[in-house]
Amino acid sequence: MTTSQPLARRFAGRPRAPLGSSGRGPLMRLLGFARPMRARLALAVLAGAGTTMAGIALLGVSGFLIARAAERPSVTALTIAVVAVRALGVGRGVLRYVERLTSHDVAFRVLSDVRVKIYRRLARIAPAGLREFRSGDLLARLVSDVDTTQDLFVRGVIPVASAALAGGAAVTACAFLLSPAAGTLAAGLLVAGVLVPWWATVLTRRAADRAAAARGELATRVVDVLSGAPDLIAFGAQDRALAAVAAADGDLTAQARRGAFAEALGAGLVAAVTGATVWTVLLLGVTAVEGGTLGRVPLAALTLTALAAFEVVVGLPAAAARLAETRSSARRITAVLDAPEPVRDPDRPRPAPDRPLTVRMRGVRARYGPDEPWALDGLDLDLAPGRRVALVGPSGAGKSTAASVLLRFLEYGAGTVTLNGHDLRKHAGDDVRRLIGGCPQQPHVFDSTVRENLRLAAPGASDERLRAAAAEARLLPWIESLPDGWDTPVGTRGTAMSGGERQRLALARALLADPAVVILDEPTAHLDPDARAALTADLLRATRGRSTLLITHDLAGLDEVDEIVVLDGGKVVQRGTHDDLVGRDGLYRRMWSGSAPAEADAAPIGVEL
Repeated sequence: MTTSQPLARRFAGRPRAPLGSSGRGPLMRLLGFARPMRARLALAVLAGAGTTMAGIALLGVSGFLIARAAERPSVTALTIAVVAVRALGVGRGVLRYVERLTSHDVAFRVLSDVRVKIYRRLARIAPAGLREFRSGDLLARLVSDVDTTQDLFVRGVIPVASAALAGGAAVTACAFLLSPAAGTLAAGLLVAGVLVPWWATVLTRRAADRAAAARGELATRVVDVLSGAPDLIAFGAQDRALAAVAAADGDLTAQARRGAFAEALGAGLVAAVTGATVWTVLLLGVTAVEGGTLGRVPLAALTLTALAAFEVVVGLPAAAARLAETRSSARRITAVLDAPEPVRDPDRPRPAPDRPLTVRMRGVRARYGPDEPWALDGLDLDLAPGRRVALVGPSGAGKSTAASVLLRFLEYGAGTVTLNGHDLRKHAGDDVRRLIGGCPQQPHVFDSTVRENLRLAAPGASDERLRAAAAEARLLPWIESLPDGWDTPVGTRGTAMSGGERQRLALARALLADPAVVILDEPTAHLDPDARAALTADLLRATRGRSTLLITHDLAGLDEVDEIVVLDGGKVVQRGTHDDLVGRDGLYRRMWSGSAPAEADAAPIGVEL
């Protein structure tokens, strides 16, 4: 799913407004997801500020209580301070609980909404729109990058807003005791809470950008190694693959180390600013005491309040570093959300066509990007009810591109495609795919049971319908021979099944979905000759009486189809029946005799039912 061309440029000319972009930055767009939860967010900010203010007040009142008790007053004079200490201690714990509960509630709700929007966007742009993203990198965006977005609220918005409120309250309280000390405290809080985090962000920005990309690269390498392990071992390439994984892991570790260094340096600077500020406040207070403008008991409260006030900024450098990572992750997330749709549904789609369905293609031209050559160049095709047509040709001839056009996975640039006389583009893609479906070249088998894999095509299908579809695809004898029958697990990607069994499962899915037109995209690829012949015969038997488009490089059994269309370089070079084409000189006869390449297309785009 990789390409060297930017997706936006490849699909230029078919603009689609990015999903909720509105020209805003990635972090602001993530904040927009929390708009319906403004009340919870405000409560979290107030609870966080209240927690910090309670901590500051607790230390200040404790200092006052200790200093006042040293003067040996009556117990009555200390009652209010004692009650305040207890109330602040209990209140701090309660407010902290409320802040954590509400902040994480907002973060997890936003995280869930972002994941749902990504899934919906992937459903809109798949499969043609996924060529921009590698599978491992896409997985990292969906998991790691989305998980990182929760830091925007838990370590970003809420702590910063709470720090501003609590810091302002601490400075105001100190101003009532000694104005110069309050000014010094305000300056120290600004340096530790604004300048140091800004500097930490500058240091970590590049590392954060590279770390987000490195996570995607590492995920891609790991997925490639795990999915291709048998081939890597067979060809002795496992050492190179593992070395690539190790290099990607080393790069990610290096970026994480740079980020940790910036966080540690920021924490050290905050500690230095805290010490300098508290010492300055203490010296100002001592001077005021000597001058008679401040009492000794208020001096203790002033100094400890200033010391406690820096609790509001101690975590901001680390938060700033995390926000730099969040910004990079948000940018990668919005790249998926903004990926243009390769096919756009009409604003007011026509109703789904009625059966029987007649499909006609006239002069169809299609390609995967404005700068790429035509994958289809002038294809004419008729699929009347019950008619069976085979598309054959060498790799890259455009066979699977024709299937992608019919399935509304790829937009065609010229010509016409009609369903019962109406333009294909006037119908919604989902309506089209309910009528046109079939078997991909590499059907995906989920790590579940045979029953659940087959029921994917019709979730409400009864056991009788499942048995009928399996029997028609000649899969039922194999199912009944399994130890647990229908409830037998098939393994990850169907590792417990042979290639032919996976294809028969895909055929059973197609029959269960009962489309009006069945597209069979290279159904016999990667099978041995005997298995290909048997499967082709079963496919043609099972689809008898249905409109069928058979895309294949295997010419066996094509004497049973109504027409064979031979493609080469996206153009139709021959068409006719098997007997006609074998009797004429041309590409088909050379393929039949084995003198022309006829391997399967390298990267077909199919449909899974």
